[in-house]
Amino acid sequence: MRRSFRNLGRPMLLLATLCITTTTAQAESDTEALYKQHCAECHGADRLGLMGPALLPQNLKRLRKKNAIQVVSDGRPATQMPAFREMLQRQQIEALVEMVYTPLEHVPEWGMAQIKASQLVYHPPGSLPDKPKFEADIENLFMVVELGDHHATLLNGDTFEPIHRLATRFALHGGPKWADGGRYIYFASRDGWISKFDVFNLTYVAEVRAGINTRNLAVSHDGRYVIVANYLPHTLTVLDARDLSPIKVIEAQDAEGNSSRVSAVYTADPRQSFVAAMKDIPEVWEISYMDEPPVGFSGWVHDYNEESGDAHKEEPFAVRRIQVKDYLDDFFLTQKYDQIIGTTRNGEGQVVDLDLKRAVANVALPGMPHLSSGITWKRNGRTVLATPNIKQGEVTIIDTGNWKVIKEIKTQGPGFFMRSHEQSPYAWVDVFFGPNRDLMHVIDKQSLEIVKTLKPAPGKTSAHVEFTRDGRYALVSIWDDDGALVIYDANTLEEVKRLPMKKPSGKYNVHNKLTRSSGTSH
Repeated sequence: MRRSFRNLGRPMLLLATLCITTTTAQAESDTEALYKQHCAECHGADRLGLMGPALLPQNLKRLRKKNAIQVVSDGRPATQMPAFREMLQRQQIEALVEMVYTPLEHVPEWGMAQIKASQLVYHPPGSLPDKPKFEADIENLFMVVELGDHHATLLNGDTFEPIHRLATRFALHGGPKWADGGRYIYFASRDGWISKFDVFNLTYVAEVRAGINTRNLAVSHDGRYVIVANYLPHTLTVLDARDLSPIKVIEAQDAEGNSSRVSAVYTADPRQSFVAAMKDIPEVWEISYMDEPPVGFSGWVHDYNEESGDAHKEEPFAVRRIQVKDYLDDFFLTQKYDQIIGTTRNGEGQVVDLDLKRAVANVALPGMPHLSSGITWKRNGRTVLATPNIKQGEVTIIDTGNWKVIKEIKTQGPGFFMRSHEQSPYAWVDVFFGPNRDLMHVIDKQSLEIVKTLKPAPGKTSAHVEFTRDGRYALVSIWDDDGALVIYDANTLEEVKRLPMKKPSGKYNVHNKLTRSSGTSH
């Protein structure tokens, strides 16, 4: 009997090992099924990100696993991340977190070859008529992004009648950008697709996937180039605006090779350059799109011949690196485009002078100010900057001459978007987060007091104001699948018209955007 038990030892061990392996495989399969059911819609089946961020170890460096478990359990305030505590057991949540902290066996490369292979040209440049198919003031057109069913509506800003409704890529992120006087508009989706739409002919003319996880895009003031800021891969992609052919992929790295996501990129018109902030390295980049960068303008990356020691002609889209004191998550460009103010992770604002190439001031900005939604106006002969706050119920007013906080206007909850117009005495700010999300505050720009609080649709989120070309009307989004676009008289603050829409988000006026109005984001 002893021999028989001894002989059974190896088979029993093999059986136990097989059981453990089978159990582990089953657990992995169950976790993959949970991910597909609860996470893939927002974060992508391959974890490369869609409307939610990429769930890869590279993107989660500053989030500990313990905190990640809490985020999955309780959700994340001020985002669309829901709480799963009631839907999933603790061990299921822990398994999901372990999964997203596990590196992919292979992160897809997305360079020039892949971008070029994804390019779709529906109508070659010059193949479509140059006359609009409709009658309207082109400069007073709006493009309204409807997230509810992934469409956008081209709206006549004089009659407030829809001209055309078009399907968009899934989960647009970052505002679309107008170009060529309103002839074209460029969309960016969260999963990297860039789409060029011919407004005159009401059709897409080209598309390309410029990245795997994209933050936003910018268009050069002369309409020649599009640049795309990516979270994944860590790149800036430069495209030919004519047909979205890739021109250059710029790796987002510091001098030591440390890689970074790109927080955002904007056009600095007077400088003929793009300005980008890095999310994981303390640098701001200025990228020239001049045919030749300014002679003697120091700081640009040169094509340098080590053998001869000669600096050759500036490379196309040369990069000038500006070291800053802290990482910039979000930033605002002044109207002169000589300085930016960015939010840092220690609750301060950091002012960076693009000409001096250094940080020149700090601003106390607790919470999470949404500076990319900031606006400016003249008050008592000085220019002030106003920014909403994603975490705190306040609007911060800053004197841009000395970067001192003038006032913190208390609101009934954290806000996301703020807008005004040069011809309007008021600034509008939403209360996007929290129980009072259906409110919209109207602030007198001189007294800095809330003069009226609107409630366009009780119980539904009010968001993102944009003004008509002349500033006479303000358009408000009811951010709901059964939502609407509400038009107000910008002076009397009375409702004029209401258009049903599917979760309308941003709406973008040709004139205000192309003239870089101080009342709207750029």
